[in-house]
Amino acid sequence: MDINLFDYYLPEELIAQSPAEKRDHSRLLVVNRENQTYEDKYFYDIINYLHEGDVLVRNNTKVIPARLLGIKEKTGAHCELLLLKQLEGDNWECLTRPAKSLKVGASVDFGEGKLIAECIEEKEEGIRVFKFIYEGIFLEVLDELGKMPLPPYIAKQLCTNDRYQTVYAKYEGSAAAPTAGFHFTEELFDKLKEKGVEIIDVTLHIGLGTFRPVKVEDTKDHIMHSEVYEISEEAAQKLNEAKAQNKHIIAIGTTSVRTLEANYTKYDMFYPTKESTNIFIEPGYQWKTVDALITNFHLPKSTLIMLVSAFMGREFTLEVYKHAVEEKYRFFSFGDAMFIYGRNKN
Repeated sequence: MDINLFDYYLPEELIAQSPAEKRDHSRLLVVNRENQTYEDKYFYDIINYLHEGDVLVRNNTKVIPARLLGIKEKTGAHCELLLLKQLEGDNWECLTRPAKSLKVGASVDFGEGKLIAECIEEKEEGIRVFKFIYEGIFLEVLDELGKMPLPPYIAKQLCTNDRYQTVYAKYEGSAAAPTAGFHFTEELFDKLKEKGVEIIDVTLHIGLGTFRPVKVEDTKDHIMHSEVYEISEEAAQKLNEAKAQNKHIIAIGTTSVRTLEANYTKYDMFYPTKESTNIFIEPGYQWKTVDALITNFHLPKSTLIMLVSAFMGREFTLEVYKHAVEEKYRFFSFGDAMFIYGRNKN
């Protein structure tokens, strides 16, 4: 498909620069994809749309301070690394800038010798593999020297890093946050559990596959970068039981969607595993697991708006987005949310 089919007009002032003061007080556009209707609510109203027996799936990945600013040892030039994926040991796949000057053998110093990165492999699209040299525990060194990898459309760093994490973030490894989960509080989860909603955790460490822009004109030419996901034995068992009992499976965010759909597509069931996926969901995709979706408003021409379009139809998605713009919803990572439910007629 032509990526311009997924474009829409967005005034710059609607791009949220900071999170809502109270997580669950962001706005919520509730969308019925079967009747093709929508209504304006607040996120705390989500409890009225989830019911006893529903299964809510969330991605419990934790964002690491993956953005590193350093000095190239031989030339003194400034360099930037974004940690994407841990490979073996202290080797990491990184997005680099400027990539042209970082060849195999180049060393970058972060923090006057506290952390050194040696380039050991060159890949395409500005990606390099670095071996990190340090003393102590890597994540503790990263906490000291790294910065939270906020998207480029957010102008200022946060006062506290916890607002670029979900309240249920657990396993470190992401270069971006599963932002649909920002709207949930522990109190809201407690109320949902009291109502009989089952909550299941999966893990997908977000890397280039989720946030890299689409640079081709035809979606068939877009290649997703792989990301590591994990489903535990307990989670797989509960999900299989939910599927067998025809319970509604509601995904919090597109990364939870991709985890569930990738796993079920491969194994024809939910199977406990830790592996990589590069699943790309666009209109025409045959859904296997997800009945409803909680998600933010995504960038024009991104793989994420393509996924949403696959879930509720491209034309209806653009209609809903037009309404959100007219009603001045807040967009992107720190923005407002949608809850999409109902049988898909597309």
